Amino acid sequence: MSATETQAISTAVDYIKAPLLYKGKVREIYDLGEHFLIVVTDRISAFDYVLSPAVPDKGNVLNQISKFWFEETAAIQPNHVVHTDVEKLEAAGLLHEGAADVLKNRFMVTKKAQRIDIECVVRGYITGGGWRQYQKTGQINGIDLPQGLRKNERFPEPLFTPAAKNDVGHDEDISFARMEELVGADLSAELRDKSIRLYEYAHEYCAKHGIILADTKFEFGLVDGQVILIDEVFTPDSSRFWAQEKYAYDIEIDGMDKEPVRTYLSQSDWDKNSEPAPLPAHVVEETTKRYRDILNRLTGGRN
Repeated sequence: MSATETQAISTAVDYIKAPLLYKGKVREIYDLGEHFLIVVTDRISAFDYVLSPAVPDKGNVLNQISKFWFEETAAIQPNHVVHTDVEKLEAAGLLHEGAADVLKNRFMVTKKAQRIDIECVVRGYITGGGWRQYQKTGQINGIDLPQGLRKNERFPEPLFTPAAKNDVGHDEDISFARMEELVGADLSAELRDKSIRLYEYAHEYCAKHGIILADTKFEFGLVDGQVILIDEVFTPDSSRFWAQEKYAYDIEIDGMDKEPVRTYLSQSDWDKNSEPAPLPAHVVEETTKRYRDILNRLTGGRN
């Protein structure tokens, strides 16, 4: 099925009988009283702009990947998922007519956690923003690194490089010491250890499926004093995936995500300071293909 044969969903407000609490670049959060309803739309962003048109199937893929990983890692890390059963939403009278088919693969009902305002980033390879920091300072988030590392080289051990969450603009890279000042030493150590354990688990899983998990980021929250995993997990929007056959040093590796969009925008005459023109159809279709491919490779058709 091509991208043009699948309807893209830019918002879910016309399908849900519940108050909209928050509209992010991709996700929408609705208030169900005791729980949240999180819907993943097909909106796509790059360089801090939400682009048009939306990318068909993107939300379905992101939600199904998160669902897969939340189930896969539940034994080692509790998470916020309550259920993903659209029939329960219908039975509770929360959906407008015809909404079930649209929403069935793109939502989660979750616990209401108190978000910890730290983005927990784990890097297994020196690339992206970490590589740029290293080139300038020889460090990443204040961590001294050996000289002579090559772009995309794997670290002997994963690095935990946190960021302070900002609801507007970019998150701020911080040192672990600064994280301790913000949330306390005990919680910082717990989040670091949980993040690295999750990364190592997923890195090993991905390797068995021909994929390298280069880096990823997590969000955690508190429910009754317990740390749980929230938001999304190991998706192409929160992680850097490389096909093993494309791995090499000293190059920009083509990622298994929205790379067609970033490439198109970087090669266009867009100034990155104004609303971009709509994406061409072939870029949208290739992006849908990328998202479907990573879902199939990760889950083996179990979605």
